[in-house]
Amino acid sequence: MHAPSPTRGLPASVALWSGALSGLLLALVVVEAGPVVSFDRTVADGLHASAVRSPVLTRTARVLTDWVWDPWAMRLLVAAAVVWLWGRGERALAVWAVLVSAVGTVWQQGLKALVGRERPVWPDPVDTAHFASFPSGHAMTAAFTVAVLLWLARRFGAGGWVWRLAVAAGAVSVLGVGVTRLYLGVHWFSDVLAGWLMGACFAALAVGAYERWYAARRPEGGGAVVSGGAPDRRPGQRGQ
Repeated sequence: MHAPSPTRGLPASVALWSGALSGLLLALVVVEAGPVVSFDRTVADGLHASAVRSPVLTRTARVLTDWVWDPWAMRLLVAAAVVWLWGRGERALAVWAVLVSAVGTVWQQGLKALVGRERPVWPDPVDTAHFASFPSGHAMTAAFTVAVLLWLARRFGAGGWVWRLAVAAGAVSVLGVGVTRLYLGVHWFSDVLAGWLMGACFAALAVGAYERWYAARRPEGGGAVVSGGAPDRRPGQRGQ
């Protein structure tokens, strides 16, 4: 049983603004707008010079990006949430989490192939990466995963220090994965920014779609319907 969403109206606003901004950034990258290219190069050059001079920081960044914040690590968190939801009888919500995670991955890889942007090239690289550069898959997956997990946590009543700790860990993960990808010289700044925006946009669209579907299943004047289809009993009500 879960509470009615405390974020009603927020998914639409997040989807609108993040979608508009990511669309604008995509257009600027495709046409290779001078200010974007110049800023990307300035940030990349400065961070790469630091990475070459600081092997300890570089190794730390590689551990974080390859293990802690790797997209597959993020997907494992979603998988853990799916198992937890299934065990609670929230079958529809568990299936929703699997589907949106899969669709998000396909969207990300399809966009990479469509844009085909080259990654930064260095004479002395400190790391390597595969596939095209835009958007950053690490940044997009982290933003999407954190947004969805925080929404689920709030929906199931997380509050107090647990909620504050979850928000802090999520913020560190989303920002940290972007910084590590930039520091290792495998992405441009606009790749990372687009990943954050697109991850937030897709999460907002997915959450909004689920909330509309869930609201449509609630009987008029009755209690909320849980994902398994049973009515939500209010405190004090007796089962029939």
